[in-house]
Amino acid sequence: MTKNWIKGIVAGASMLLATAAYAETLKIGVAGPITGPNAAFGAQLQRGAEQAAADINANGGIKGMQIEIMVGDDVSDPKQGVSVANKFVGDGVKFVLGHFNSGVTMPASEVYRENGMMAITPSATNICVTDRKLGPCGDNWKEAAPDLLIFRTCGRDDQQGAVAGKYITETLKGKVVAVIHDKTPYGQGLADATKGYINANGVTEAIYEGVNTGDKDFSALISKMKAANVEIVYWGGLHTEGGLIVRQMRDQGMTAVMMSGDGITSDEFASIGGPGVEGTLMTFPPDPRKRPEAAAIVKKFTDAGFNPEAYTLYTYAALEILKAAIEKADSLEPAKVAAVMYGGDAFKTVIGDIAFDNKGDITRPDYVLYTWKKNAEGKIKYTTE
Repeated sequence: MTKNWIKGIVAGASMLLATAAYAETLKIGVAGPITGPNAAFGAQLQRGAEQAAADINANGGIKGMQIEIMVGDDVSDPKQGVSVANKFVGDGVKFVLGHFNSGVTMPASEVYRENGMMAITPSATNICVTDRKLGPCGDNWKEAAPDLLIFRTCGRDDQQGAVAGKYITETLKGKVVAVIHDKTPYGQGLADATKGYINANGVTEAIYEGVNTGDKDFSALISKMKAANVEIVYWGGLHTEGGLIVRQMRDQGMTAVMMSGDGITSDEFASIGGPGVEGTLMTFPPDPRKRPEAAAIVKKFTDAGFNPEAYTLYTYAALEILKAAIEKADSLEPAKVAAVMYGGDAFKTVIGDIAFDNKGDITRPDYVLYTWKKNAEGKIKYTTE
């Protein structure tokens, strides 16, 4: 009898400790392509979130709770993204950082909307991610808009496309242009934004064509572009297919300059494309690694052997914003936290002050032009210099 009573006390104490531990943990989902051809970007999201969580936890967490990062691998696939979203629901996640791809973010965000969750994407730039009442987004998205709690720390395709389009119409005036995309919401959205700008400013592309993600052989497309004497290839898509297109262009003797957007912001672009990527033009915000606010965090990453390029610091910033908004709202209810973020106040982050408009877009879009060129060590990197 005494032994059973002691066992009961021990069991009860264990349950109380488990409950207390659970109550002190805040689960935050991180979703992106952890595996697959876009895993380099997934690593940026995961490492950015994990470092931010570690730093926040070391300083007391969020409202006294330690952050627990729950990683979901969507392999850049919309269906898998929905599966990841549903798993987050089952795991009790209320806040998500991700997804990486626009075409994955949008269907996954429907799951989050239906379950009262909130998401901050560091990288999905398609206008319809936040602005779903626009015509190009389709009628099927319009009903989702009122209670959709989604934000992004990056800019939008229409802003990025305007920078690229202006450069094509002014600096590269008179060149024969091809606009190629990967048929995804991100790639085609960016290509169409750029195309729309150049068309409105008197330039008509010689070729407008889509390719499939995962394609390896672009010889027919390149032959078509050569026949049209294309001098500028605007690529709407990611570094995987983009790198192959450049490599095969050079192999077939085509010297046209490629121009693209943030989807090629990975050192893997040069690895895939080879020496022929030198001279490629790219739009992306000012390098976040060079911001004074980021110096200490960048050092942590580099000391650990990880280059925090592209969206690493954008993900870190997303978690910083989430922490500040939760504490200001004094609530873990996503709708109340979102209301704080929609309020227009600026949040201090590793990539500078960030404020959101009433759609969840940042109010300081700042794309600039980069060129891929050899550095002092002979490696091809993207730079504004």
